Amino acid sequence: MSTDMGADAAAKMTAASEETVQRIRELTERLIESAKSAGNQSLDAYEHSLRNLVEFQEQVAGGTQLDWVSSIASAHAKFVQEVSAAYVSAAREMLK
Repeated sequence: MSTDMGADAAAKMTAASEETVQRIRELTERLIESAKSAGNQSLDAYEHSLRNLVEFQEQVAGGTQLDWVSSIASAHAKFVQEVSAAYVSAAREMLK
């Protein structure tokens, strides 16, 4: 009889442990998904800010009467746009 009670107790303990592990797994998965979502939202905000910066730089480039200033401002705006696109693309790939 004590063997049956011991086996029953061990089975209950194993079942409880498995349930706990499953709950921890589910919680971890939800945490990872939340982190990915927050990361994507941050990247969206970053992209929006950079887009505004590039638009401003392009306006400055178009508004100046000095050709060399316009060329430098345009080149810088293009550089920022290309580098940020590569950065955001790589970051989004990591969040998949």
